[in-house]
Amino acid sequence: MNNRLVLLQALKSHAQGQIDKHKANVEVYLNNTTGIGEHSDIVETIEKEVDKIAHYEDQLEIIQKYFENNA
Repeated sequence: MNNRLVLLQALKSHAQGQIDKHKANVEVYLNNTTGIGEHSDIVETIEKEVDKIAHYEDQLEIIQKYFENNA
């Protein structure tokens, strides 16, 4: 595998890992709100996690659109 493909795969793996992490956080907030005492505004906290998911989804889309087709 050439360097370009290795780097693109690393970027994609990182973004997917971050998506998985933030999805897990949302699941915890949705399923166990009583155990999260430091977050008084659960909706705002979930919104921040969703924003982070959107950020990494955008990264995956950009990689696919602009770089994978040129690999």
